[in-house]
Amino acid sequence: MKFWVRILINAVLFMALAGFLKENFYVASPWVAFLASVVLSLLNALVKPILFILSLPITVVTLGLFSIVINGVMLQLTSTLVGSDFHFSSFGMAMLVALLMSICNTIISNYVGSNHSSD
Repeated sequence: MKFWVRILINAVLFMALAGFLKENFYVASPWVAFLASVVLSLLNALVKPILFILSLPITVVTLGLFSIVINGVMLQLTSTLVGSDFHFSSFGMAMLVALLMSICNTIISNYVGSNHSSD
């Protein structure tokens, strides 16, 4: 269940960020955002660990900041696989969207992950 919640959250974030960054980030429809979210999740599970291991020295030297570049690469690869209905104007924009998504996902997962019941 947690997997599908994260997919939906990422799809909503894609739509919201595409609305804010109209000139630089394009998502054709909510279904394309959902598809891109699924593709991104699969890439994060299959490709990202390999990239992380290969880039470990530079990630250590930059104190982890290179992980933003890796996330940008994952988004750019997602854009390539999904097609023209989901694209960025540049790699820099993909990195900015990756940074914004990371911040939003951290905030959302802290809210959703914690128990806010009044027990």
